[in-house]
Amino acid sequence: MKNIERIAKQISQIYYLAYTSTILSAIIGYLITYSRETVLIERTSELGIILTRILYIYMLASIPGSLALFNKYTKKWSKLEDEKQKLHEYKKGSTYRLIIIGICSVASIALFYAIKDVSFIYCFGISAIALFFCKPNVTKIANELDIEE
Repeated sequence: MKNIERIAKQISQIYYLAYTSTILSAIIGYLITYSRETVLIERTSELGIILTRILYIYMLASIPGSLALFNKYTKKWSKLEDEKQKLHEYKKGSTYRLIIIGICSVASIALFYAIKDVSFIYCFGISAIALFFCKPNVTKIANELDIEE
């Protein structure tokens, strides 16, 4: 049980780091664009279009993909005999999932301030909700890996 609590705590640190990075991105973006009347990147410029498409494609592929792959591998990890191995693999997979979704969250906020397009706030909202579903706790980890508490 102590192993699960330790792993949950370590994953929680990464979880909160993803949200903290997003908040820092918002603060930095605000400070950079605070006194500017113009946008940093025009939405209709070639760079604006490319960045917007990259974020949309990344978000559409990474969020459902990381959630689905993590679910698939969690079922595989739950069949392992060694509890330490289960927890190690779970931690590694959960870390990757949080990083992938966290990048989407930070990029959404950064592009919102750079391009000033409200659609990036919606992208942030989607990625924040996806991050919320990744919030670790002991009971969830034990259930997903079929470990008795």
